[in-house]
Amino acid sequence: MRLGIISALHEEQQGLVEAMQSPYKLVHGMREVWVGQLWEIDAVCVLSRIGKVAAAMTATLLVEKFGVTHILFTGVAGSGDPSVRVGDIVVAEALVQHDMDASPLFPRHEVPLTGISHFASERRMARQLMHSADFFLENELLDTIDATERAAFALHGPRVHHGLVASGDQFVGSRGRIQALGEALPGLLAVEMEGAAVAQVCFELGIPFGVIRTISDNANENAATDFMRFVKSVAARYAFCIVRHFCWQLASASASGE
Repeated sequence: MRLGIISALHEEQQGLVEAMQSPYKLVHGMREVWVGQLWEIDAVCVLSRIGKVAAAMTATLLVEKFGVTHILFTGVAGSGDPSVRVGDIVVAEALVQHDMDASPLFPRHEVPLTGISHFASERRMARQLMHSADFFLENELLDTIDATERAAFALHGPRVHHGLVASGDQFVGSRGRIQALGEALPGLLAVEMEGAAVAQVCFELGIPFGVIRTISDNANENAATDFMRFVKSVAARYAFCIVRHFCWQLASASASGE
């Protein structure tokens, strides 16, 4: 197994490269790719940059050039449902491109010539990610996130959700837009800009994948407020701890022959 870990922003992978054993850097496709071991798992870390094309290119690069067998995308997202709050974690069950619309030639949201609009993540990876996220919130949150930051972002009893994530090449920053997306995509939990593109690439190449997002904002007019502060002081630390526990699970399963 070789795990490819993708994030859109440098801050979202803070600490992972430093945690690698025997890391080395390669540059390919205008990207710095770090190869090494993370908690006994052969791993490759890379930043995709923002947007669907950048994410699709990065996922393809990892598979075709670096031989990854599984892909994990981790980062932040906006809430797609009032029950999903800042500081909550969403593990994608399926992903859809909310800005894909080739109608009337094809149904809205369907990726032309695939017959698919919703790309399902690999179930086992999703279960492992949910377990890792639950473990983090129950056992590590208070020691990992400073009390000042927990208060600033009202991180009171954050929860893990599992469901639909929508991606598009736009930063969703209005209540009207998120309401319209929710009406068009029942069950929507989170909105972001990369996951569904990675999902399509993994589907077409036959690569198991998972997407996990920390909710950074409510996808409304206040979405950009203190965004980078949240990414650095909250989301990056979420991601580090969850990826660590996820790798521990993978290593344990490998050792037991599962």
